[in-house]
Amino acid sequence: MADVAKAAGVSHQTVSRVLNDHPNVRAATRARVEEAIIRLGYRRNLVARALVTKRSRMLGVVSFDTTLYGPASTIYGIEQAARTAGYFVSIVSLKSIDADSVRDAIDYLTEQGVDGVVVVAPQRSAGRALESLPSGTPAVAVEGTHRADVSVVCIDQIEGARLATRHLLELGHETVWHVSGPSDWLETEGRLEGWRSALEAAGRPVPVPLAGDWSPRAGYEAGRSLAAMAGVTAVFAANDQMALGVLRALSEEGVKVPGQISVVGFDDIPESEFFSPPLTTVRQDFDAVGRHCIEVLLRQIDSGAGACERLVVPPAFVVRSSTAPAR
Repeated sequence: MADVAKAAGVSHQTVSRVLNDHPNVRAATRARVEEAIIRLGYRRNLVARALVTKRSRMLGVVSFDTTLYGPASTIYGIEQAARTAGYFVSIVSLKSIDADSVRDAIDYLTEQGVDGVVVVAPQRSAGRALESLPSGTPAVAVEGTHRADVSVVCIDQIEGARLATRHLLELGHETVWHVSGPSDWLETEGRLEGWRSALEAAGRPVPVPLAGDWSPRAGYEAGRSLAAMAGVTAVFAANDQMALGVLRALSEEGVKVPGQISVVGFDDIPESEFFSPPLTTVRQDFDAVGRHCIEVLLRQIDSGAGACERLVVPPAFVVRSSTAPAR
């Protein structure tokens, strides 16, 4: 900084003001300092800055299996929101989501000096790991945790499933079959609850769910079973990937969609509008989730308080050609 100040003919305090975008710097002086910074190839020492400000401008994110659309989209939304706020993100992606792995990841990030941590915690086991989070650590969980003093940002999974189920019932279907996600996932529980509550509120029979694992193959196997059952006219798959498998299986069995069976998914992945037929589905606003996560985390960092917040992002329902009135 002293070299830049000497080259620009200003004090090092003026260089600091320019670097921190302080408004009380004349335009000509700012331009001269910026030219010197470029000419000398100056880069701020972030470690030294962190020692002075007590801020690293780094946030930690713990997630797993970023090949899945939901976690990957959530991380992208968090990273974009963090950069907009002037922060960088250090991501730890885990192969397993057990409590020990999550705890080790959080310990690693806190040792690196991150200002706060976001845990993409869609499973109960990950939520339990947050119970060992050091008190006073700024933290936000995506989807949920058992701790009352950890903030949560989530999408309303229950309402999303209700929207999907009500849509099919309003089309005249007697009931709706469900291909669920894997156990231990909070999204699975929420979507099961929303589906079941919508059927019960309408006084309709509640079929036994077919268990899946988020994959197209699981949906394909469920679709083959559904095609062999009598009276099935509507199916709600807990994600679009499984809905894709259901569509493939029904097509192979000669079952017309939506002529004989209507199908709804969940997520609104980019490919869903290009399925055959285009998929009716529930859209999740992952950008909003990321934005709210960073907002909540920065409020904790700035205030030094651990006030608990719970922000719920509403889903949207997208109607396409995979659903039709029951015959």
